[in-house]
Amino acid sequence: MTEPRLFGEPYETPDGTTVIPVHRPVGVFAVRDGRAQWAPAVDATRVALLGVGVGLVAATFAGIAMVLRPPWPDLRRRR
Repeated sequence: MTEPRLFGEPYETPDGTTVIPVHRPVGVFAVRDGRAQWAPAVDATRVALLGVGVGLVAATFAGIAMVLRPPWPDLRRRR
């Protein structure tokens, strides 16, 4: 078999749910009582940390821009 497997080996939980891991996109199909439900594998902590990191970088660049060239007029007297 030369193609990569998209589905893992199904297994059954103690409550009777059959779980089928999926590799692309990452997640699982849970089959219970004849109905399948998709559950994506998302790491909410990683998503939140990425958002905080982007916010910190944006705030840092905004602070540097304010120090280098403030948006208010220059009120110093020129000779």
